[in-house]
Amino acid sequence: MSALKVLRCLLLICYATDGRMSKSNVAALPEEQWGPPGKKALPVDVSSTVFRLFLTTAGEDTCVLKPRQLHGLSSCSFNATNPLIIITHGWSVDGTMENWVTRLASILKAHLKDVNVVITDWLSLAHQNYPKAARSTRTVGKDIAHLLMSLKEQYEYSFRKVHLIGYSLGAHISGFAGSYLREPEQIGRITGLDPAGPLFEGTSRADRLSPDDAEFVDAVHTFTHERLGLSVGIKRAVAHYDFYPNGGDFQPGCDNIYEHISQYGLLGFGQTVKCAHERSVHLFIDSMLNKDRPMQAYRCNDKQAFDRGVCVDCRGHRCNTLGYDIKKVRTGRRDNRLYLKTRSAPPYKLYHYQLRIQFVQSIENTKPPLSISLTGTDEESAALPIAFTEEVLGNKTYTFLITLEKHLGDLMLLKFHWEGWDLLKSMWKRVQTIMPWGRQHTKPRLTVGRISVKDGYTQQRTYFCAMTNDHQHWEMSKVKVFVRCQQDPRKQQHRRRKHT
Repeated sequence: MSALKVLRCLLLICYATDGRMSKSNVAALPEEQWGPPGKKALPVDVSSTVFRLFLTTAGEDTCVLKPRQLHGLSSCSFNATNPLIIITHGWSVDGTMENWVTRLASILKAHLKDVNVVITDWLSLAHQNYPKAARSTRTVGKDIAHLLMSLKEQYEYSFRKVHLIGYSLGAHISGFAGSYLREPEQIGRITGLDPAGPLFEGTSRADRLSPDDAEFVDAVHTFTHERLGLSVGIKRAVAHYDFYPNGGDFQPGCDNIYEHISQYGLLGFGQTVKCAHERSVHLFIDSMLNKDRPMQAYRCNDKQAFDRGVCVDCRGHRCNTLGYDIKKVRTGRRDNRLYLKTRSAPPYKLYHYQLRIQFVQSIENTKPPLSISLTGTDEESAALPIAFTEEVLGNKTYTFLITLEKHLGDLMLLKFHWEGWDLLKSMWKRVQTIMPWGRQHTKPRLTVGRISVKDGYTQQRTYFCAMTNDHQHWEMSKVKVFVRCQQDPRKQQHRRRKHT
């Protein structure tokens, strides 16, 4: 069996279990009646879903909540005045609860203090082939709705105090729960952690997690790339704010499939998938453990534009914080896709800088190999390569994205190094030999105009001017130093003309 088939079978995205299934009819299942017309009854509690209330931050003691017997909640230490967070896991390969579930619950309980934390245990339904587990998402969503409506009836508990956190299939379960509770009030917040893609991609808003399911919905997409013939996470935007770390298609540190195979054998393929898919959970956990290092993301049309450094603007709610402390601000836009780069291990935060450099003169057929280093009041960066995707043209400004693990403080100094290029140097020598005027300069030169760096964290833009009197001329194999200008060089030139 090929590696591709092994991985597909590991994920059980094998529709041979039921040839009649299709993307449109797996998620859109018939709904049970809620009650007589004009009277909204509780949904029927028919599944084997178990709700476990966390009692301690260590997660060793839990208390089972029974929607039909909530009069005994006081013995479970449930506090009706505190907010409620319900964590819902996804599809289960081996029928056991994943370690991250209790870890997330413990961290929420420890860091938020006055909060009720409940785990939705639907392992009996999740431990089936994927299509059957996907069909159970509505049933489990109704069980959560049943629990919340029971709390409302017996304790007048407000849905606005509820935060549902769902991973993979659990994200759609949370959405279905919210869809049953839209009136007279909605659930306060739903967080989808890499909502499942197979059988949900391309479906209507009613058949998956959507912004309609709560007052505020956020989602983190970490594995949307169709590697090995499938996409584990849903690619489309499903929330008020959709975060795409590292473009959302795959995650740094998860691509060492050979290491996974050597450690887990054929199951190593599944570990590779799990690494990227589950990264959404660990990014959310990181937002709780490293509150002093919030992961800021920026609204952008697509991954390509973000990678070019175009999108580091925070005006008009164009940026937001990934994780628990997100700014719950709803905009008029239906599609708020936010992008960011992260490290491969916690703490995941990276600082984003936008470099803009204008070239006055062009060198035909050349993508000069440049590197840059920045010095601030707090830190100094290492040399960072700048990759051109097109030839350098005159009177054109190029934009690049730079990411650093440490914040540099106020930027003071910028160094450019135009690395020597043997082919270009040999070509230049030929030109000098054939055309005598070429001997005026022993090396090719670039002339740059405005240079600026924008700090995505502080939103401060710093302009740089040449440190020496040779203006902005720059020769190959030389290091060119630029210092912080007092203001935009164009404004300085305008003031000089005005006074003369």
